Amino acid sequence: QVQLVESGGGSVQAGGSLRLSCAASKLTYSYYYMDWFRQAPGKEREGVAAITPGGLTTYYTDSVRGRFTVSRDNAKKTLYLQMNNLQPEDTAMYYCAAAHRANWNGVTWYAEAQYGNWGQGTQVTVSS
Repeated sequence: QVQLVESGGGSVQAGGSLRLSCAASKLTYSYYYMDWFRQAPGKEREGVAAITPGGLTTYYTDSVRGRFTVSRDNAKKTLYLQMNNLQPEDTAMYYCAAAHRANWNGVTWYAEAQYGNWGQGTQVTVSS
């Protein structure tokens, strides 16, 4: 059974930085597109950033582009999200998700349905 374990969340002040990690196991990691989602209280879960299996192409939602950077280390089976200049509106539970290459659609990279594997989440709280 595929396992995804997030870490690196915490509480920071506005303008601060955090680096999230997502360690994967029990999957052929290079076959999977990876995504970071987040869900704030009272809001729907949204796609934040995605990365192709080889790491050459990345996708970002508009609100984080230029502040967040998604990357992956296939040898370590680990996904990262470097978050800079954090703002209170970035406060949310952050989840990593994996989509097998046979199921992924780049046009709708943010669509949850194609991601068959999810982590438990790590909380990010940004205070003003």
